Amino acid sequence: MLTGQQLEALTPGEVIDAVLTNHAGRACITCSFQVEDMIVLHLLRQRVPSVPVIFLETGYHFRETYSYRDRMAKQWDLNIINAAATLSVAEQEQRFGILHSTDPTRCCQLRKVEPLLRALEFYEIWFTGLRREQSPTRRNLKTVEHHALPTGKILLKVSPLAAWTWQQVWDYTREQEIEYLPLYDLGYASIGCEPCTSIPSPDADPRSGRWGGAKLECGIHTFSKRAE
Repeated sequence: MLTGQQLEALTPGEVIDAVLTNHAGRACITCSFQVEDMIVLHLLRQRVPSVPVIFLETGYHFRETYSYRDRMAKQWDLNIINAAATLSVAEQEQRFGILHSTDPTRCCQLRKVEPLLRALEFYEIWFTGLRREQSPTRRNLKTVEHHALPTGKILLKVSPLAAWTWQQVWDYTREQEIEYLPLYDLGYASIGCEPCTSIPSPDADPRSGRWGGAKLECGIHTFSKRAE
């Protein structure tokens, strides 16, 4: 396998090729159908057409997100795995109230982190659309990292776009004529659950529009630990 420094010098497609060539096991991609995820998926499905696409079905997504997910799933013949919480939205709200307003961290834990933990146990390679530029919490992101799940399982977490800028993301999207989530045209820069997503101020951190700026991560990229 190439060193971390060598991997950083590769294009996203070359990173994916290097990982798939040198690492055995089942691969998956987590996809919220944001533009970065769609680029990684566009590249990955050229190499693994039936790659499992894990979508965290929180029950709180924008109507536009669901419509776009279903449209792209049909157009690209995607193998979507809808990872859902054990409680429905109605059951959670009846038991705990409106957590996305009173305790968004717990809401994310129940509706995103726990379902993802269960889903990832079936895979050895985890592709993401993360970029360092997205927020201060991601500035030390490596293109390829070994991560340990709470169960002790070790995954290879791969972020082929780690070094890319927002401009590169949109250049590729337009060059490849990839249809994108219409919410971007309204000014959204980072799109998650509807109650916790707003349009960021001009020149602000793209993820400042998430959770009213109270936090920058839902937890799905912080629950695991780097296993150097």
